[in-house]
Amino acid sequence: MNYILADFNRHNSLLPFTYTRPTAGMRCGILTLKEKWERRLNASVSFLTQEYLQDKFPLKTAGDNMVIAGHIFASEELVSAIHQLSVGEKLMHGDEVIAFRESVITTNLDSLKEIVFRGECDGIYNTWDIFSKNGNQLEADFNLITVGRKSQPIPEHNNILNPDRIFLEEGAVVNFATLNASTGPIYIGKNAEVMEGSIIRGGFALCDHSSTKLGTKVYGPTTVGPHSKIGGEVNNSVIFGYSNKGHEGFLGNSVLGEWCNIGADSNTSNLKNNYAEVKLWNYETGRFAKTGLQFCGLMMGDHSKCGINTMFNTGTVIGVSANIYGAGYPRNFIPSFSWGGPQGTMTYKTNKAYEVADVVMKRRGLSLEQVDIDILDAVFEKTSTYRKD
Repeated sequence: MNYILADFNRHNSLLPFTYTRPTAGMRCGILTLKEKWERRLNASVSFLTQEYLQDKFPLKTAGDNMVIAGHIFASEELVSAIHQLSVGEKLMHGDEVIAFRESVITTNLDSLKEIVFRGECDGIYNTWDIFSKNGNQLEADFNLITVGRKSQPIPEHNNILNPDRIFLEEGAVVNFATLNASTGPIYIGKNAEVMEGSIIRGGFALCDHSSTKLGTKVYGPTTVGPHSKIGGEVNNSVIFGYSNKGHEGFLGNSVLGEWCNIGADSNTSNLKNNYAEVKLWNYETGRFAKTGLQFCGLMMGDHSKCGINTMFNTGTVIGVSANIYGAGYPRNFIPSFSWGGPQGTMTYKTNKAYEVADVVMKRRGLSLEQVDIDILDAVFEKTSTYRKD
């Protein structure tokens, strides 16, 4: 069986995060959606995504293809139902296609025989689902990853509550910290470090090679992806990976992509002064749309950064490769490749942006490859209508 995770027309509703990755490349819980499916299927997967992303995330086809909606959370019940599909059949949950099996991949699914899935099914339909559903996914991923395994010992000099729900991978370091897993599991990845004085209330995931700085305060459910650093106060947020919020300041009900950096003493507002429902920029409609949430902070796309003391309004959306700085509150929608702040923005020239991105990536032992540049070039063109110059 050849497994493929497809965007299934969810690309635009999950921007800016899907500007630079397929829908299944997003992280929610401990794992990305791709990693969840690969573990449940016990098989590798490929991607059916946007044409400009396909070189970096290649598609593999075979004579028997199972195409699965990449924005859906994997579960044992779903995997069982998917495996029962025959060629020419599609699995439906309500009006939504969850998966289909075909010898030749098609976009015309009307002719396929409909099989109804009546179990529980959920996924990421809006960007704010990433942090809103993070708690349930942390639980599911924690159970999936740790079943039948034994945690590394937790040093006795830490303050621990509910140790059975705390798991340390090989090489994890936790010193003189408070870990409270009574409200959710706590997972510390390989070679990750919880520095002295950190206070963590689960659910919480600190993925491989990441760290909390001295005195960090974390309210779950929060996920810090691999090769990232956090400090200050973080509440119900998800960081995909390779990003830093290493200093004082508040990040709440927010999502950061990869290669982001939050300057010292920067803060996100996650609640409006009048307690009203938060609206977020909607790339599909080109206007702000209701979220149904009272708490919603910052959505920041890959390679974006802000200077010290930046203040973000409730419900701010920042695109890819933006550089924000200056006193006061910037607009709550900053287009990709923008440079500036509250006094206005100009276009962040691609040669300068790529130069910075390469320097940042080399600090992690990586480099900006041509395939990455091609994607960012495409994003620059696709988002030109939002920039004034």
